[in-house]
Amino acid sequence: MSITTAEQFEENEQYEESYAEYKRLHAQKPASVDILERLGHLATILGKNVDAAEHYKKILELDSSSVLAYEQLMDIYMHSDRYKYYISRGNLHVVQDEISHAINDFKKALNKAQTEQEMNSTRFVLANLYEQTGKNHQAVDEYLRIMDTNNTNELVFLKLAQVYLNEDSLTSAIETLERARNNGYDTENVKENLAKLYLKNNQTEKAREFTKDELLTVKSLLEEGENLAAFEILDKMNVKQKKNAQYHLLLAQYYFNIKTWDKALEEVTEYEKLENNSPLTYQMNALIYEEKGNDFNAHINWAKYNLARRDKDVALNEYFLAYQIKDNDLVLIRNIAELLEDTGDKMHAVEFWEKLMNLEPTNRKAIERLADFKESIGDYRGSTEALEKLYEIDNKNSVVVKKLAMAYEKVKNKEKALEYYNKFISISPVNEEYEQIQAKIKKLDSIEMVEDEGLLGKLMGLFSKR
Repeated sequence: MSITTAEQFEENEQYEESYAEYKRLHAQKPASVDILERLGHLATILGKNVDAAEHYKKILELDSSSVLAYEQLMDIYMHSDRYKYYISRGNLHVVQDEISHAINDFKKALNKAQTEQEMNSTRFVLANLYEQTGKNHQAVDEYLRIMDTNNTNELVFLKLAQVYLNEDSLTSAIETLERARNNGYDTENVKENLAKLYLKNNQTEKAREFTKDELLTVKSLLEEGENLAAFEILDKMNVKQKKNAQYHLLLAQYYFNIKTWDKALEEVTEYEKLENNSPLTYQMNALIYEEKGNDFNAHINWAKYNLARRDKDVALNEYFLAYQIKDNDLVLIRNIAELLEDTGDKMHAVEFWEKLMNLEPTNRKAIERLADFKESIGDYRGSTEALEKLYEIDNKNSVVVKKLAMAYEKVKNKEKALEYYNKFISISPVNEEYEQIQAKIKKLDSIEMVEDEGLLGKLMGLFSKR
């Protein structure tokens, strides 16, 4: 019993024998996709389409992204079962991330469905695809159609509630899960999700009625201002919840409620260790600093909060408010400069890079940005001045040396250009670029140059002419 034997049978066109051999091999290695593919191929040759379909379905159980399996199933069902054909084609389009095509296929499959179970399973997939494409109203329609039949399940109610929540229709989400309970799905999962919705809707007592989650109970008590009752639960949970981010967030809220600001900040720090770059970290910090009267740090954290939510314009405004309070904070100035660049305002950004360079003369990034900007607007003399500062910091950096040489060449300062090109040759490894610079040196040596007076000199010259 071996692959070699099965392959030999297949090569000799002894397909039944080869198929039997592969089945024995499959019994030994049921998780082998390769063997299943060979079984599917041979079953198709032998006209055993039902068996072939089963082999390809098993492949999909092991690898749900198998393009070959979906394509083969489409071939099998092309003329025998149009419902399964469209389902297979729709799944193939999902795997290929062609969601709009997948939606069309599942709609066609729906028209070919023969049973309520087929209709509902197809509608469920359609609803999920509509969610992926942001068509939440169509998703709602499909979930509601499923719920109007006898062949539904708990997951349909949970999914519909989430869609309503995504659409900011909290009341409809609550009504959906209440309907689930009334229809026989009064499960722990449904009740816990319902409790979370009630809490979002400020119905704290109803939330506690349905939840068994101690943390959710604590949250509901803190929202009511029942701080002592909340802390008693948190205190009992201390040992087992130290690695739970939500526990530390609730402790921070407790200390915030009782105006113990420093302890609240400590708990937010513990939360951040477990939930890196969460918007909640910055939101809580901002609220605490506001209460402490520390407006600078409040604005900094509101900026970070909005950055975490990808709202760059609001974040930038918060940074500017912080800058009005303290205009010499190096980290803040760098953050403003970088954010201005991200939003495409390079002219404004360079002002802050220059401020940063003036406050911290050895800040490489600030000097580099200033040099690049000067070069981009044709101020090559200004670019050389910035690059000279970089050279003072690191005179062994071949990139800086080459940029300096090129900048001096642009202002037609032959002596300085040759000085830095030769410096580049002395520190650069021998490679194609090395040879190009050697050729440039040779060319520069052979030509005359008159140094450019620079942009400022030209402007001044305009006023000196009579």
